[in-house]
Amino acid sequence: MKKAIPFSNLNRATTVEKIAKEHFDIVVIGGGITGGGIALDAASRGLKVLLLEKGDFASGTSSKSTKLIHGGLRYLKQFDFWLVKEVGSERAIVHKLAPHLVLPEKMLLPLIEGGSYGKWLTSVGLKVYDILAQVSGDDKRKMLEKKEALALEPLLPKKKVKGAGYYAEYRTDDARLTLENIKTSLKYGAEALNYAEVTNFMYREGLVKGVTVKDCISGDEFSVNSNYVVSATGPWVDELRSINNSKKGKRLHLTKGVHVVFPHNKLPVNQSVYFDVPDGRMIFAIPRGKVTYVGTTDTNYNLDKDKVETDMADAIYLIAAVNNMFPSINLEMEDIESSWAGLRPLIHEEGKSTSELSRKDEIFTSDTGLISIAGGKLTGYRKMAERVVNRITRTMEEEQGEKVPECLTETIPLCGSKFKTYKEVKKYIAAIYERIRADNFTKYDAWYLVTNYGVQTEAILNFYKARKEKDISIRMALSELEFAIAYEMVQSPMDFFIRRTGRLYFDIQSVRSLMEPVCSELQRVFKTDEAKVQEWKETMETILKSHSDFSLERM
Repeated sequence: MKKAIPFSNLNRATTVEKIAKEHFDIVVIGGGITGGGIALDAASRGLKVLLLEKGDFASGTSSKSTKLIHGGLRYLKQFDFWLVKEVGSERAIVHKLAPHLVLPEKMLLPLIEGGSYGKWLTSVGLKVYDILAQVSGDDKRKMLEKKEALALEPLLPKKKVKGAGYYAEYRTDDARLTLENIKTSLKYGAEALNYAEVTNFMYREGLVKGVTVKDCISGDEFSVNSNYVVSATGPWVDELRSINNSKKGKRLHLTKGVHVVFPHNKLPVNQSVYFDVPDGRMIFAIPRGKVTYVGTTDTNYNLDKDKVETDMADAIYLIAAVNNMFPSINLEMEDIESSWAGLRPLIHEEGKSTSELSRKDEIFTSDTGLISIAGGKLTGYRKMAERVVNRITRTMEEEQGEKVPECLTETIPLCGSKFKTYKEVKKYIAAIYERIRADNFTKYDAWYLVTNYGVQTEAILNFYKARKEKDISIRMALSELEFAIAYEMVQSPMDFFIRRTGRLYFDIQSVRSLMEPVCSELQRVFKTDEAKVQEWKETMETILKSHSDFSLERM
């Protein structure tokens, strides 16, 4: 494995000083999947790029999606063939770029009496889906009879189910996909900084030519010069357009999507299920390691964008949906282990309900040259990035006569991947298990390491060998933390537990047991005082409560 590029907040003062002295072709505001994709696309074409994120990377929408790289079957019902074709084709490309992180996932679509999809519509719809998304081989859709559907998923309602569609999608970790895009951009000379908030724009001859930035760690302000500025800030796009005095015409329409997480033994589905809700919507139940998560909702949102939470109504709705589709399950509020809630930055269309709003992305360019992108889906991030960078390179060619190469990202494997196929990933998981089983680690532990880090697992195991903690779980977690501090810009336990490891969502008990050693290690490495450690612990306790406690007392 090639040595990873250092990417650490331990060198923050030097990084900031260097950034402030340089002149960039493009400053990208927003460290989510769209911003990360733009940074990689532009840097790999030879442009000088800086990415700035006001919080942690992927701390907004890009860690709170359904975590699927999927073609959007439901958009066929809206006759949005273009969207289905583009994101359907992108699934296979993104899987190829990171097979350890974008995992094949069979999807079962039960056909029930009075459901959204009848047998004929499902068969034709999935066939069209296969054609538009260029699906081949075993991944092509199959139509199942009732007996076959129940054999695959015995939890389905025997009296109501009439059969099923069976087709292929991909599951991912959205936050890690974002991070690996950003880390890969570093190989092409990009710079990236988290906890760096853009507070204003700098203008030259009436055009945006840079940004003013507040370092949220030190409190210092600095300026950055650039030829172009792109706002890929998702739900915050309109705020930056307001600062730029260009919020006119189209505007954002934010909707909230909630997911709840249960121990897998409470909802032991054999594969992902995409099923009907009595109100006409469709939701997913997706098994992942030790848990099954369910979502999503789709409701208007006008509250604090920095504090989006799952409320009791969301949880009740999703539990009722599961209990309706799987009558033998009987989930209750206390079965919820964790949850997350995120915002979709859709483009407002008068008279349309939340579920009718298009998921297409749109690019706005203000009179002063600020380029903003909003809308879109996780699956389409690479094409969204390509469209933004193409807009800039066309301008460069027209105005300066500069010829910039076409998009290359379809052929650039992401950090952590040396795999050609998913078969190779499975072989590597088995090999890692053989190497760690002597220390009483499980097959789940090997799966977790590889599907999080890919071949970067080697670096973590090297840290593990060098550490001395007697408790092997603590020792392995601190090895992950050591890697994340050195190569992934971790600044706090929130960064580590939520966005680098996904533990808050998929292994919440480990967060509670690892809180003390993780905070102690961060204090030692960053030389912080006790007040900061106490602040971290209180913040994490609040987060744990808001994500997992749905008792009436909290509500």
